[in-house]
Amino acid sequence: MNNQQTLQSLRSLKLAGMADAFIRQLEHPQTQQLSFEERFALLVDSEQTHRQNRRLQRLLAIARLRHKACVEDIDYQVKRGLNRSQVVSLINCEWIRMGQNLHITGPTGTGKSWLACAFGNAACRNGLTVRYERTSRLLEELRIARADGSYKKAFRGLARIDLLILDDFGLKPMAQAERHDLLELIEDRHELHSTIITSQLKVSSWHSYIGEPTVADAFLDRILSNAHRLELELVGESLRKSKKA
Repeated sequence: MNNQQTLQSLRSLKLAGMADAFIRQLEHPQTQQLSFEERFALLVDSEQTHRQNRRLQRLLAIARLRHKACVEDIDYQVKRGLNRSQVVSLINCEWIRMGQNLHITGPTGTGKSWLACAFGNAACRNGLTVRYERTSRLLEELRIARADGSYKKAFRGLARIDLLILDDFGLKPMAQAERHDLLELIEDRHELHSTIITSQLKVSSWHSYIGEPTVADAFLDRILSNAHRLELELVGESLRKSKKA
């Protein structure tokens, strides 16, 4: 079998990373000085890296993150009450694997959505499924799904996501059906999968915002138990204005 046939066989077996590495070895004669085991290890490593990158691309496409943010770019110099040690403890995503939640609260301009997307990006890089949603838009989509018969399918998909990001919670009043949809979603995810909630409202105001006491009690019981909090404050210029992360 000649080199061209080998390349065709690798691609027909969907070993694109290995095929690309084989071409690089052919183009660089110095690799011939390596042992067979070393050259083969390079091929396998290239295939593994290729598959990891493809999976990351798929996960990011599913996530639909609002911001192209990553945890390495978090600015700890800006004064906003961000605890570096707490953030570092969240970066490894172990809290997501344990089904814990995260609440990021603070005034507009403190980088809540950006931080949520940075944690979402970290989760994707750890091989976890992520979905970003603006809370009001998601509840509207669920209302439409009820009408067209796709509610159960949409709901099952959301319930299975490793990390669901609900951005801008509390920005708009909720109708009764929306409150119940939100509770049902959090109930299905409780202690199984993680949810990030960002809000301009302090956690202490969430009960009154929801309005319906029994729903509010049940929602808060589930979303606040075993949860992490980042409570931000605006000190100085808005991050939106200064374009800092």
